[in-house]
Amino acid sequence: MMRSIRGLGALLAALTLAITIGGSAGAASDRRAGISPTAISLPDGFQPEGIAIGPGPFAFIGSMADGSIYRADLRTGRGAIISRGPGTPSLGMKIDERGRLFVAGGTGGDARVVDSRTGRVLATYRLATGPAFVNDVILTQGAAWFTDSTNPVLYKLPLRDGRLPTAAQRIPLTGDLVYGDGFNANGITPTPDGRGLIVVQSNTGGLFRVDWSGATRRVNLHGESLREGDGLLLRGRTLYAVQNRFNAVAVLRLNEAGTDGRVVRRVSDPRFDVPATVAAFGSRLYLPNARFDTSPTPTTPYTAVAIPRP
Repeated sequence: MMRSIRGLGALLAALTLAITIGGSAGAASDRRAGISPTAISLPDGFQPEGIAIGPGPFAFIGSMADGSIYRADLRTGRGAIISRGPGTPSLGMKIDERGRLFVAGGTGGDARVVDSRTGRVLATYRLATGPAFVNDVILTQGAAWFTDSTNPVLYKLPLRDGRLPTAAQRIPLTGDLVYGDGFNANGITPTPDGRGLIVVQSNTGGLFRVDWSGATRRVNLHGESLREGDGLLLRGRTLYAVQNRFNAVAVLRLNEAGTDGRVVRRVSDPRFDVPATVAAFGSRLYLPNARFDTSPTPTTPYTAVAIPRP
């Protein structure tokens, strides 16, 4: 039985571990000491959402404002825009071993593949012709899989021998995951056994296991909810689920099949300002502050912050 938002707020207050890490002064001190900074300043007005890390100590962060991609050196916190956007969003991103960034295009209804070294767009895919919100992407089982928060489908880009395809496949979602008002399927990750996918539904707080065919089954969360669930990150059998407007990361322990999960803790930080997605490097998690509750202007400041990985 799903908890109410009020109940979840009380649970967050009870379970949240506050991690206090210094701000800009602390970052400057870190640089002098040869330690990677724990905050990264992004361009004013950037409106960050998705993040991918690798190869090496580089983070790639996408802009909801115009789809530009910013590359930051995690050792120094400095960076620059490497790819100017098409004027539509860049949301969830993943990077493969060839240094190719797979980018979900949000309301643009598309996906792009970008060379992370040069910023050159290698391919663009039209995924939807009507209203859409292509939200997140994962690379697994020789394919890139994209969620759509508006339409009950997954989009699949088969990557045979690593080659980019000419078109995407549309995989309808069936079973337990039923779309309603608001944002539906959002973050996506593989199951621990690699035999399926896991998707979070933001508006209901449900977590679902998805077969390659698109058939969905609700993950047993033992009465818990992941309302406002956004980016997902899997490490072994530990799942990190960002709950954006709750300014928290839920830490779950999954079974191998990804059909059962228990929230073991929630982590927060005073610097969180509606974080959207999460990526890992070393012993840290990095989260861009999307600031969804702040009206964006060309001068609105934005950051990505690092916390110790629970």
